[in-house]
Amino acid sequence: MHVVIMGCGRVGSTLARSLEDRNHTVSIIDSEPDAFRRLGPEFNGDKITGYGFDQQVLEKAGIRRADAFAAVSSGDNSNIIAARVARETFGLQQVVARIYDPGRAEVYQRLGITTVATVKWTADQVLRRLLPAGAEPDFRDPSGTIRVDHVPIPEAWIGSRTVEFQMQSRSRIAWIDRLGEGMLPTRESVLQEGDMLHLVIREENAAHAYSVLESGPEAD
Repeated sequence: MHVVIMGCGRVGSTLARSLEDRNHTVSIIDSEPDAFRRLGPEFNGDKITGYGFDQQVLEKAGIRRADAFAAVSSGDNSNIIAARVARETFGLQQVVARIYDPGRAEVYQRLGITTVATVKWTADQVLRRLLPAGAEPDFRDPSGTIRVDHVPIPEAWIGSRTVEFQMQSRSRIAWIDRLGEGMLPTRESVLQEGDMLHLVIREENAAHAYSVLESGPEAD
């Protein structure tokens, strides 16, 4: 992929290096030339001084051959304008804008521009770690029907097969974090101490799933 990024702050520079590490090509735009120092000497992409909502600047960054565009500067207005130019003028479908105001982020999300509301995202992450397990899911689909939760495996379930847990809890294990790596369970997989389960649950079944988690497997 070729990705154009507007904004070479901490987010933009980290994103640019991460993309290069994954063998993608990157052009990064910032109005301040000194900002490019954050990229470090290993960065091989294009560094363009200017504004990411300027069509000529975007052309110089290779927007016509780009597969994606990210507007992650510190200004909501600049990010939204740049995202709309990339999407509406150049026809790019993969467009993401960083928005600090969650209310505005929701509006632009409905217009088809994927938004990341920084403050809301951070608050949600803190909230999920403050509240008891199950109080707030990691993800809930737009209809509010499906949720994704991550929960540590209780001692009572250690040694049980994943298929038994899924049947009794009426949930699905999307993946398991085990010893620092993700794994996809099979019918023969057995739950181990230290496992972190990522559960897909219907909202109406969430209370039941957590009850089964706490109570342990049914006796044969």
